[in-house]
Amino acid sequence: MVCTGNICRSPAAELLLAHALGPDAGVQVASAGTHAVVGAGVHPPMARLLAATGTPYDAFLARQLTPAHVREASVVVAMTRRHRGHVVELLPAAVRRTFTYRELARFADAVAPELPAGTPAERLAALLPLAAAQRGRVPVDPADDDIDDPYQRGDAAYEKAFAQVREATASLVRALRG
Repeated sequence: MVCTGNICRSPAAELLLAHALGPDAGVQVASAGTHAVVGAGVHPPMARLLAATGTPYDAFLARQLTPAHVREASVVVAMTRRHRGHVVELLPAAVRRTFTYRELARFADAVAPELPAGTPAERLAALLPLAAAQRGRVPVDPADDDIDDPYQRGDAAYEKAFAQVREATASLVRALRG
């Protein structure tokens, strides 16, 4: 999961997805920032929203995105198209396995019936090529793929970003849990 500072959107996505999938899923979820506030915890307004869902966040520490993170990841999920572009600039070979979160969620909803039975990790592996093949098939406003940065923009901006992250997480969990 990738955003800018790694203190709002990407940690929310990381923590919500990991919590929803649970430890038995075989899926490791991590996050980083393109301009991370290295070592910082989840920003307090986002932490409050996570706490309200019962999602643990206390152990989280922000980290800077590196080419090694991208190289080692099976899939890279960005919060905006700009973040996705940054990931691909770091490692161009990652283009087919790099998505925005809302884009991946939309594709997961579309192809979930085609996924084979299996563990969430096995279903994720099967999802990636099917999701990549969905690009360009359904016209969508590209701005609909972005989750806006709520940083220092007030409670309503945090609530909107959190709702978008939760919605994308729910779609992905449905697809991976079957």
